[in-house]
Amino acid sequence: MKKILFISTRNPYSNRYSGDVIGSKKIVETLKKKSELKIVTLGDKEDFSQDNIFIFKTPSLLAKLIYIFKSLLFFEPLQFGLFYSNKMKNFIYETAPNYDLVFFYHIRSSQYLPKNYYGKKIIEMGDLYSSNYKQTFNNLNIFNPLKYIYFLESLLVKNVEQKIFVDFDKIILFSKNEIKKIDKSFRKKIIHINVSVDKIKKKYLFSKKNKKILFIGNCKYLPNILAVKSFVRYALPKLKKNLQNVQFEIIGEIGKFDKFFLSLNKNVNCLGLQKKIDKFIKGSFCGLANLEVATGMQGKILSYMSYGLPVICSKKVAHNFDKNVITYSDVNDLVIKINKLKMDKKLSIKISKNALRFVDKFSWQKTQKKYLRIIKI
Repeated sequence: MKKILFISTRNPYSNRYSGDVIGSKKIVETLKKKSELKIVTLGDKEDFSQDNIFIFKTPSLLAKLIYIFKSLLFFEPLQFGLFYSNKMKNFIYETAPNYDLVFFYHIRSSQYLPKNYYGKKIIEMGDLYSSNYKQTFNNLNIFNPLKYIYFLESLLVKNVEQKIFVDFDKIILFSKNEIKKIDKSFRKKIIHINVSVDKIKKKYLFSKKNKKILFIGNCKYLPNILAVKSFVRYALPKLKKNLQNVQFEIIGEIGKFDKFFLSLNKNVNCLGLQKKIDKFIKGSFCGLANLEVATGMQGKILSYMSYGLPVICSKKVAHNFDKNVITYSDVNDLVIKINKLKMDKKLSIKISKNALRFVDKFSWQKTQKKYLRIIKI
């Protein structure tokens, strides 16, 4: 039985309802069935009391600011400083040589790769985040200081991605379209694994009485909140001319100020984190993914599809989903197609059925087998 050290900057067992935590927990639970697995992670407090997990306390805000400054001095991404612990690094350097394989979860964990480790090195990057940050830079106003931070981060992350392609034995990416962007000399190292959904259950039922548009996503993540604000500002007023009782429901973490200002619109409901969204499918007629900043496979679309809910999304997002979603060209086209999706039973049922067929290959039951094959490398 192989010994695996799993490195993550967020505790897979923290019960935080976010994609990276949910994803890492599923991987850990799968890999430990066939291996002797230990986890090293950051958390709210230091804890070595459990046999299979070593938790190092997340540094204070002051320490993070110092680490971010050091990251800049060494031309490393700002996120490296945000998720750095010197104690955790020293522990990994001392411990890793005792393991056959070290599995790094997300690009920010790659900073903990020990120079003295000669076993197998695997990392799940998921997406090419340098492209994501560059898109964010392009979509922000020139007077927004975040624009220039994202531009800098895109350059620094790009350098780290290139280093990862050299240093690691295997790199996991979610999207085949992302893999095509990588230099051919590194593609033999790439493993394609789909983003997954836990369960597929048809909950959507067409009715002209359905009045809700769902948006699922962490709205503390800039591309999501930009998409939400854009929809509320430009599309929703046009929709209300024909659909006066339409409701835009947002599920996911959201900042207090954003929630306050969005909720001033009586047609907008900010529902916060919801572990089960089954009940919100009832009364909904589409799921929205109007992102203008997007890379790889969007988990929100797979979530909608797993319930059979028809999806309408931007072209930036749609290229990974073939004709199983509805796309639009501009705000006016978005409004027209939302109206059509609400009223056209034949179209809605067709898109719903296509979604359920498409999402079937993304079930975790099928995806987890690929992770088990990885540990045999």
